[in-house]
Amino acid sequence: MIRPILLLLMLLSSLVEATTEPPVTADPYLEAPRVTAALAQGRAAELGIGIRKNLGLAIALYCDAGAMGSPEGFFRVGRLLASGSASTGQRRLANAYLALAARLGNVEALKYHIPSIGNDEIGEDCAGVASGTIAKSQAVGGPWEGSSFDLDAYLSRQSAAKQRIAQLIRDVAPQYKVDARLALAIALAESNLEAAAVSPKNAQGVMQLIPATQERFGVRRPFDPEHNVRGALAYLNWLQKRFAGDWRLMVAAYNSGEGTVDRYGGVPPYPETMQYVRRVLHFTGATTKVKG
Repeated sequence: MIRPILLLLMLLSSLVEATTEPPVTADPYLEAPRVTAALAQGRAAELGIGIRKNLGLAIALYCDAGAMGSPEGFFRVGRLLASGSASTGQRRLANAYLALAARLGNVEALKYHIPSIGNDEIGEDCAGVASGTIAKSQAVGGPWEGSSFDLDAYLSRQSAAKQRIAQLIRDVAPQYKVDARLALAIALAESNLEAAAVSPKNAQGVMQLIPATQERFGVRRPFDPEHNVRGALAYLNWLQKRFAGDWRLMVAAYNSGEGTVDRYGGVPPYPETMQYVRRVLHFTGATTKVKG
């Protein structure tokens, strides 16, 4: 009986009028490392923490988090759309994302939802539609406009431990003939440089290596940043040779396996993989097919 009562109290408390201050962090419950990474990077883009403020990019990253199963991601999309909304259409779209977040378990979303306005329909292109809608009422860039992500500025606002890991990647990447930008971008997308990260599929450490990959590349201590990073760089070096330096295919293979890339003859048509490739290339500063 205790759990239902607690849930009821949470639902009731969520009806209190919301402030406009965005939450500092997502609820850490069951959020996978890739999700928490996208949420952290989205918040940096939303508030201009380290990198240039870009609400379109923030929405794109929050949409990616939502697509990976995060109620918090959809909540943040809805909150941004609802904040300062001047149009009924934008408010209805905000309601739709807030309602979706609430159905998935984010009770905070109920604070921003206005039932009397109704909900719009949610299409497949969350980042494009949501950022395009908000652009009509605010001066924001497109979801991935300009492709620039100030990696150094973003890292400068991370913890000292994460900055050390970033420097480790920069120092070691040349030994494996892998571009440090690519390795850092993957580390950001995978775990946001969190050495203790563990995914629901048991991918581990900074570069989120699954046990099979750890064994394949001799990683004995996956939560030791140097061991983890060196194993991932060895794998990236192997992928670089396998796919003739094509970053798109390398990144896709890192996400879904080289066999899957071979089977489809390119980036697999999986939404998560396509989003992952786009996000990693954005962090490197590249938006098109790139050769290392």
